[in-house]
Amino acid sequence: MTSSVSAWIWSESFWLPENVSWADLEHPPAGVEYPRLQHMLYHAFPLAVGVSLLRLLFERLVAKPCAHILQIQGGVPRRAEPNAVLERLYQSNTCPDARQLEGLSKQLDWEERKIQRWFRIRRNQDRPSIKKKFCESMWRFTFYLGVFIYAIRHLWVSPWMWDTRQCWYNYPFQPLSPGQYNYYVAELAFYWSLMVSQFTDIKRKDFMIMLVHHLATIFLITISYGNNMLRAGTLVMCVHDASDIFLEAAKLANYAKYQRLCDTMFVVFSIIFFFTRLVIFPFWVVHSVLVESWQIIGPYQAWWLINGLLLVLQTLHIIWFYLIARIAVKAIFKGKVSKDDRSDIETSTDEDISSNGSKNSCQTSKLRDSSNTNVLNGETHDH
Repeated sequence: MTSSVSAWIWSESFWLPENVSWADLEHPPAGVEYPRLQHMLYHAFPLAVGVSLLRLLFERLVAKPCAHILQIQGGVPRRAEPNAVLERLYQSNTCPDARQLEGLSKQLDWEERKIQRWFRIRRNQDRPSIKKKFCESMWRFTFYLGVFIYAIRHLWVSPWMWDTRQCWYNYPFQPLSPGQYNYYVAELAFYWSLMVSQFTDIKRKDFMIMLVHHLATIFLITISYGNNMLRAGTLVMCVHDASDIFLEAAKLANYAKYQRLCDTMFVVFSIIFFFTRLVIFPFWVVHSVLVESWQIIGPYQAWWLINGLLLVLQTLHIIWFYLIARIAVKAIFKGKVSKDDRSDIETSTDEDISSNGSKNSCQTSKLRDSSNTNVLNGETHDH
């Protein structure tokens, strides 16, 4: 039963071009090595644990001292007074509506404004400090910078970076280089650690979106390694890593309250995002996978899947750039990057608005969320 399921999942007729079998890839010529998925997974899973441990050490020994030097305080949020009735409702609904507020007011003999204040303070208890967000971004900035430098060093001397048709000559019988292997294992381990740490990191409103994103990234890395599409895969990953560096740099400047540096970094991020995701990626990488591979090796079943995913990713790039460009324009003409409200502390201003008669604090927060984009204080991993 297990073998038949495995054979169905790894069907040669689906994943490989015509007249190629997995057995062909398992027996390379002397002195040549082809990718073997099980070998990468054996290394990637333990390395993901190591990456998670390294992150803990990095945040404790490097990021936190840097935050201290920059005078970024951890901050202890004000705690809501214990109340079993409100706490029970909070666990299922952090933003009670007007009808619930009225019922709670009668049940507890509290004014509605006092109940709103309790929920606002309770929500703030669950929100992370600026120091914690700074440490998270510094870890990501360090990883993206390091892995991008490594990738560029490897790709710069690779012929397929300058002539993408080299990605498909003699495919899939292309030797695996140590640089390709290390790059793939590092990226896969990092995204496994990101996916797991999502459950312990800052909880944001796009939790499910990012979870699906990480799973999709892991899937693409895995299948491109499994069918030896490493040359195109390294180009895809490198193109995406380039702009992430400057996004995390903008976040760090934002948390450190260097607004001008933050605005500059975000504009640089926007420019690099445009050239890498809307120029290089579609007209260089996707064109190679879509057109050049068709001309050289012809289409096969997995070819349609991979190209479909790449085109979906390109569609997302266009949507993301539209949102990013709106913030960049504000940074240029108004001098301040728009703020993301997914992780920010609510203030009494929200409550004052609600007490003056129009909307409660939760509704006000949602209105702000719809008018801002989720970039600086949130996650924008769009590999």
